[in-house]
Amino acid sequence: MKRLICLDVGDKRIGVAVSDTMRLIASPHSVIVRSDLENDLSQLLKLQEELNAEGFIIGLPLNMDGSRGFQCEKVQEFANILKNKGVNIVLWDERLSTKSAERSMIEAGVRRNKRKTSIDSVAAALILQSYLNK
Repeated sequence: MKRLICLDVGDKRIGVAVSDTMRLIASPHSVIVRSDLENDLSQLLKLQEELNAEGFIIGLPLNMDGSRGFQCEKVQEFANILKNKGVNIVLWDERLSTKSAERSMIEAGVRRNKRKTSIDSVAAALILQSYLNK
């Protein structure tokens, strides 16, 4: 089986997590600081090739009532652009993933400055683990 990559897409950063080849465990991987769309896509496609990943799970930031807000539409548009490049995409509900990531990092004693730089990849790992556990 091939790995899966999960993305927590934000306006400033994209959190990245990867699965193991058995698709049992999700691990935080990296954070991509966004610059322009072409550069962001190029980095993601390169990463997919390097990791020999099957595709991307992308966190969909639904509102708490399940409706789609402005950020959700931006993520959907980003996912569609990736999909149009021939990439396998699955959108996955990510409600509360960032809050859960922050809570778990605080409980683990991670310092505030370290949390800020890695919270996006930890949130992506939580989204991916949720997908893997389905």
